[in-house]
Amino acid sequence: MKKILALVLVLCLCLTAAGVMAEEGTKVKVGFIFLHDENSTYDLNFINAAKAACEKLGVEYVLKPNVGESEACYEAAADLADAGCNIVFADSFGHEDYMIQAAKEYPNVQFCHATGTKAHTEGLANYHNAFASIYEGRYLGGIAAGLKLNQLIEEGKITAEEAKLGYIGAYTYAEVISGYTSFFLGARSVCPSATMEVTFTGSWYDPALEQEGAIKLINDKCVVISEHADSMGAPSECEKNSIPFVFYNGSAKDACPNTYIVASRINWEPYFELIINAVAKGEAIPTDYTGTLGTESVQLSELNEAAAAPGTAEAIEEAKAKLMSGELKVFDAETFAKDGAKLDSYMADVDTDPNYTPDTEVIADGYFHESEFRSAPYFDLQIDGITLLDTAF
Repeated sequence: MKKILALVLVLCLCLTAAGVMAEEGTKVKVGFIFLHDENSTYDLNFINAAKAACEKLGVEYVLKPNVGESEACYEAAADLADAGCNIVFADSFGHEDYMIQAAKEYPNVQFCHATGTKAHTEGLANYHNAFASIYEGRYLGGIAAGLKLNQLIEEGKITAEEAKLGYIGAYTYAEVISGYTSFFLGARSVCPSATMEVTFTGSWYDPALEQEGAIKLINDKCVVISEHADSMGAPSECEKNSIPFVFYNGSAKDACPNTYIVASRINWEPYFELIINAVAKGEAIPTDYTGTLGTESVQLSELNEAAAAPGTAEAIEEAKAKLMSGELKVFDAETFAKDGAKLDSYMADVDTDPNYTPDTEVIADGYFHESEFRSAPYFDLQIDGITLLDTAF
């Protein structure tokens, strides 16, 4: 009898480990399309989350790395659908039109896409967008950068007027603008004299160009640097030049122990678990999903105390609590200006069209409502205090 009870216990544990799939008796197979491979911190963040979610829930999965923003994405999506995947996910902005094409041809497969803008206007029951309020994570990273500026001022290494941040962006898309602006506002919240310069690479992943961007900013006397790019090109250059750095999508502590402060990232595990469980239960996937600090979709890495200014951990936790309660808004209209004027109204391009026509009022109740009318960012204002070194991208 004891042996029988033991076998029953083992079986129950196995069913629990398999999660809702075993309970519902629905087989789920997920195909993942990635723009790059594990060498890109952006794609590695997705890859790790995909593996973790699928293995936790006991579902089969297929990974397709190095799929360009081209017809190759459609072909990869169709291959995955033909191979029996009932969920297909792609991770890059330029994949969207090809995912929509596949969704129209495979109506029984759920197609999910990160950073896209069209799901809420396409009207397809099997096509979905997802993103997260990463601007809140970047704001918190900006607080760490601003406190580092304060430390440099207090130590006499720079003056308040020399508190200049640098930022390396991939493209001049709203996603990048939202990111560097929220980072800057976080820094400004603790270091009011901070200014920032931004340079662009024209690529989501190019170690050489990202390194060149860091060199440009360092030569222009930026004393703390961050990025929206996906390699170690910039952090490595900052470590070589003893320039404090706030990273994205993964820790650089081991490679840059003296300069790496902290990193923000989107944790995609909650979303992957959500879509897997929805398909297993026969439930609808949200058309446009925005993860938050509350869903643990927005996270900061462990703080590197060797590089961070004293009091950084406490300041981040205080601001995080206020963001989660709603007391603090990243894009509070009182905290920024454009051409010397505060804004009480702004029409943003939320319902994307070929001409990017503004269509939605996004300032209300005293703040810019980012990622509330669709998941992908639409903050595209160029605010005072930030200088763009180039705008070709």
